Amino acid sequence: MQDIEPYYSWRHLYIASEDNLSPFYDRSYNEFEYDKQIYNFYIHPQWDDIGSETLFIKILFVSYDVGFAIIELLGEWNDCINNDVMVLKREIIDLLIAEGINKYILIGENVLNFHASDESYYEEWNEDIEDGWVAFLNFRKHVLTEFQRSNIDYYILLGGNINELSWRTYEPNELYEKIDNLVMKRLG
Repeated sequence: MQDIEPYYSWRHLYIASEDNLSPFYDRSYNEFEYDKQIYNFYIHPQWDDIGSETLFIKILFVSYDVGFAIIELLGEWNDCINNDVMVLKREIIDLLIAEGINKYILIGENVLNFHASDESYYEEWNEDIEDGWVAFLNFRKHVLTEFQRSNIDYYILLGGNINELSWRTYEPNELYEKIDNLVMKRLG
């Protein structure tokens, strides 16, 4: 797991630790020591700790003008024990909503498992963004199945064309437009 780095090819466009509106503003990273773990496995030091023992993130891009954020995730999403959605919502999403972000692209190819609890925070997130949306991109099939079994797909967009995008081939604004078009087709 220590070799899985957050996506870095957009760093010339956005760095969360240099964005004074970001929850990670002015954060420094240890480039010489692995200081974060998921269970007994060290992870790359560029991942951001949100207060969960098993889920780490990286805000890859934010557009305050358009109102969207792209967030990459790593680890195990565990609502059952750690209430990870509450931690993510309170520590990151609420702060971004306060800055006008109402569309979220969550990249989950490095989310290894999902353990459900209830859907309250997903419902709250959905209500808080009014005309916005949350799209889950490139999650593993078994993780998507668990989201669907838990009825969380009522509040988020996942699966189908959204889950199969080669997102690294796009610039952030292009990726947003592509997903927004897919979302509008689904909602229309």
